Amino acid sequence: MANFRIGNGYDVHALAQGLPLVLGGVRIESPFGCVAHSDGDVAIHALCDALLGAIAAGDIGKHFPDSSPEFKGIDSKILLSRTVGILRGKGYGVVNADITIAMQAPKLAPHIGKMRETLASVMGIGVEDVSVKATTTEHLGFVGRGEGCEAYAVVLVARE
Repeated sequence: MANFRIGNGYDVHALAQGLPLVLGGVRIESPFGCVAHSDGDVAIHALCDALLGAIAAGDIGKHFPDSSPEFKGIDSKILLSRTVGILRGKGYGVVNADITIAMQAPKLAPHIGKMRETLASVMGIGVEDVSVKATTTEHLGFVGRGEGCEAYAVVLVARE
């Protein structure tokens, strides 16, 4: 059995006026937020998929279906904590995580430090082991038009 495994994840959500914007576990002031069953945190959702994928445990929808009332409006940090519990239950721990958020606006750079701290805390790893990057799509596609946002995550996990 492998001592190290990698996983990748992706998530996307439409944006709408008047909804809260939560990314990387941090509430960000914005006139629009993600349309979702949960809080719509695309960064955490991509991260959960990467972690689950690393241990071949399916995806976020398998463990936390959007058809379940239990997850309506849920804080995605809870989903991440539960995902880390699944990972640990299989004998693995998180080594590091790298997340990229694509969003045209608002600017995310001022929030990246807090996102890293929040994600590290939930996963029980050091902040130096969590990378969060933000980018735009130079006004191209649905992200560039401000219709949605997306996130990509890559993780390394190790047998504990």
